[in-house]
Amino acid sequence: MRSKPLVRGGGQTHADLSRIRNQRSFPMSFDRDAAVYALLEARFTRRGLDYLPKSSQPRTETEAIDIQDGVACALGPIAAWKTGSATANSEPFRAPIHADTLFLEASHIPARMFRVIGVEAEIVYRFGRDLDPDKGPYARNDVLDAVVSMHPAIEIVDTRFKTFGALDPLSHRADQGNHGALIVGSALTDWRILDPVRQPVTLVINGKRVCNTIGGNSAVDPVRLLVWLANIGSRSLGGLHAGQFVTTGSCTGTIFVESAAQVTIDFQGLGAMTLAID
Repeated sequence: MRSKPLVRGGGQTHADLSRIRNQRSFPMSFDRDAAVYALLEARFTRRGLDYLPKSSQPRTETEAIDIQDGVACALGPIAAWKTGSATANSEPFRAPIHADTLFLEASHIPARMFRVIGVEAEIVYRFGRDLDPDKGPYARNDVLDAVVSMHPAIEIVDTRFKTFGALDPLSHRADQGNHGALIVGSALTDWRILDPVRQPVTLVINGKRVCNTIGGNSAVDPVRLLVWLANIGSRSLGGLHAGQFVTTGSCTGTIFVESAAQVTIDFQGLGAMTLAID
């Protein structure tokens, strides 16, 4: 025998209330795991996503970071971080990087790794000791004292979505901040002689100079990003650890290239490196 529907005042059934809820656009609960699963499946099958499942689309920076963290925990230990900021004063952002997309002094990487290939010249710092957020807060000098070397680097920007940049910024933030690969050049241990805010950099692609600038980072001061990451940005994943690299945002913008490209960057006084992508 069919049970009677539960009735609230006015004679509305559960089905009626569900329709009203949808019509009034009440916020859905956030399903972090659905986004994590979708991004991991796209990563492993190499089938691009149109968008994240509706229930898991991040509505806040906190939810985007929660998705990042879920993917990071599935991928294993964190080998590096990327961080950046849209302006000199805006809240920074970050994404963890894992060993499978971190390359040390590599001269070649296969183009088949990527859906799109966006090239950026960046400054990387390597940490020589742990910075546990629970033992902070860390001042600027505390963070710099934990750095053992500075490096030139090329980040390859990529996406797990079918079209780069087609979705809302928070969905792309959840997708590891559009990270594809980080290629780190040789170390400079006497790095304090350099001023990253006034650091000259040149980017050459297939023999053509496409960028020649000073500074160039939208965050202006990359050390501010390191301090934020040590105190706030890395907290949910256990802080910064000895041996980890931190890349601090593009100094040259993002230049998209075809599958066969030779990229050379030169940070005067820091170092130069050439990478073949084919």
